[in-house]
Formats: sequence, structure tokens, C-alpha cells
Amino acid sequence: MAEKKDPASGWPIVQGDFHTGDPKSSVAVVTMGSHLDEAGICAAGAAICGSCKTENLGLEKVIANVISNPNIRYVLTVGTEVKGHLSGESLIALHANGVDGGRIVGTKGAIPFIENLSAENITRFQDQVEIVNIMESEDISAISAKIAELNGKDTDAFAEGPMVVEIKEEGGAGEALAATANPQFLEIEAKLDAIETKLEFADAEIAQRVGRKVGRDIGILYGIVAGLMVYVIITAL
Repeated sequence: MAEKKDPASGWPIVQGDFHTGDPKSSVAVVTMGSHLDEAGICAAGAAICGSCKTENLGLEKVIANVISNPNIRYVLTVGTEVKGHLSGESLIALHANGVDGGRIVGTKGAIPFIENLSAENITRFQDQVEIVNIMESEDISAISAKIAELNGKDTDAFAEGPMVVEIKEEGGAGEALAATANPQFLEIEAKLDAIETKLEFADAEIAQRVGRKVGRDIGILYGIVAGLMVYVIITAL
């Protein structure tokens, strides 16, 4: 039987948009930009499940909650990539390549700058967990099956105890670093957010239009069928 440990007191230590399950589970699930049944995913065996929409503060929160619970040995990335921010790509790149001067190496995310995590924190994340990437999957059955598979490996907790890191959410050096490195970064991020909002609105509008068209087509079909029935009855008389 796998050896488990207590997570940091009050875990998860950073609040955010997520649900929690069994803190002794080996799996954390990150849904990236998708809105999935997080409670259901936790019920399927995940220690924690939530979205991650930014490639800086969002990633820091994920990592802080992971390294403060040594039982988590797998980070399962699912759901759709976040346009512009590329938080999924950035998380995978950070785990594989680390950072250079605060910037995540190997990602094209808009502002992939890490402020709150030390080199020790990042190394701990890299050593503690394996990234299991099934991004673009929103199938809860497939996600649940992967969680069961990973938990079935009966993996021991990480050898070291919880590592606690403080995440400062506002006015950080990371924003200053991003602006110094390229003054257009913050403007690009704002434009990307605006584009993403417009795309979400367009998707909803398209869905409504398709629904209205289907409704009209069904109405026309019913009219044709009713007309045929009337014709058949009249000609039979």
C-alpha cells in the first residue's frame, strides 16, 4: 500500500476557482480554459480540480497548491487551451524547461513571467509530479478513467514534506518585468482578453442561430406532414 502524507495545514493553501476531493489522491486535474464538472472530477478520484486561464499567476497558484501536498504525483491537463495565454503550453513548458530570468522557457504565451515562485519551488514541482497531458479532451468519462489509471499506480507521496509558498496577487514585479521586457505585452494581453470575449459571444450567437434554424425547419416539416395527412384523408373520401 502506498505511503501517504499530510498536506500543508489548511490545504489548499491558495484560494481560486477549483474544487477539492481526497487530499491523499495522487492526481491534480487542471481543466485549462474549459468549464467542466469539477466536483464530478474530484468525486472520480482527483485531489483537486480547477481551471487555469493565465500563464503567470494562474500557473503559480496551481503549482503552490501542488507542492504543498506531497501526495500529488501527477498533474493531469485536460480541456481546451486558452487563446493567447496558452496556459496549458506554459505549464508543460515550465515543468520541462523551467524559467530563465523569470520567463518560462519554451512557450509562446503572451506574458509567461513567474514572480512568486523561487527556483527551489520550480525544481520541487518538476521533481514531485509528472505531467499527463490529454488536453482538448472534455470527455468526463475519459478523464475519470485516466484518474483511476493514475491512482491505480498506488504511488507513494513525495519523499519531502509540504512546501509552502506565498502567492501575491497584485502589483507584482512580474508585471513590471513583463512591461520592461516588452511594453506591448500588457496591451497585447488586454486585446487577447477582448478577442476571447468576442469569440465566446460569437459562439453563443451561432448556437442560438442554429437553434432557431432547426426550430424553423422542424416547424416546416411538421407543416408538410400535416398537409400530406390532410390530402390523404381528403382523397380517401
